[in-house]
Amino acid sequence: MSMRPCSVAGTFYPAEPRHLEQLLEKFFKTRAAGLDARGIVSPHAGYVYSGETSACAFSAIPPEFDGTFVLIGPSHRGYMTGTSAIPWATPLGLVDTDTAFIEALEIDVDEASQQNEHSLEVQMPFIKYRFPRARIAPIMMGDQSYEGAVALAGHIVQATGRTGRDVRIVASSDFSHYVPDATARKHDLYAIEALEALDIPEFYRRLAEVGASACGYGPIAAMCIASRTLGATKGQLLRYTTSGDVTGDYDQVVGYAAIAVI
Repeated sequence: MSMRPCSVAGTFYPAEPRHLEQLLEKFFKTRAAGLDARGIVSPHAGYVYSGETSACAFSAIPPEFDGTFVLIGPSHRGYMTGTSAIPWATPLGLVDTDTAFIEALEIDVDEASQQNEHSLEVQMPFIKYRFPRARIAPIMMGDQSYEGAVALAGHIVQATGRTGRDVRIVASSDFSHYVPDATARKHDLYAIEALEALDIPEFYRRLAEVGASACGYGPIAAMCIASRTLGATKGQLLRYTTSGDVTGDYDQVVGYAAIAVI
């Protein structure tokens, strides 16, 4: 059967199933947000740096959720926006795609662009572990402009209406890259503040104002716009960390945020 194989297992996260399961169990042990988020922001760095923050984000969705996760990740290699319609492998087993939802999205399927991209892959073990009955609709986002985000959100809302699926939307993004810790925190939290009111034009304005280097700002915007259309009213920052919290090097850090849109 055709499937999307793991490409960063053993580097971004453990390739050995029991080790990965134990790590995810540790991440989720103290995460009980008591929320039912329509959408979340989850980072996509190596688990040693951002795994706990990702678990915090996924904990904003009840573990019994068995619908469809619409995952939106940025293309780090410049590919155009495309979807994947085949199952995705994880060390814990396959995650099945919702092919009817993917067809309803009316976005080109492009499996080749997904093969070595990590932004979606690192989310899959979290879903397989915590939501074993859920399916996925992976979207690799190329055009991250505001107009691109509005258009992609429209496709997601349209597919949700056509299929009647219960969906949760995951935006995969890290925030500031390789700046001093104090700068990362100041710039990232300033931009994230705009998401509390789901004010996406202001989010883009603030990112441009401070020159913040969030790599998945388009997926965040598309998730927020679609979630708002589907009934969400606000964003809530659950956790913010930087790589310096792990390495002790605060001169050049990457920022990570767990955000729930509810």
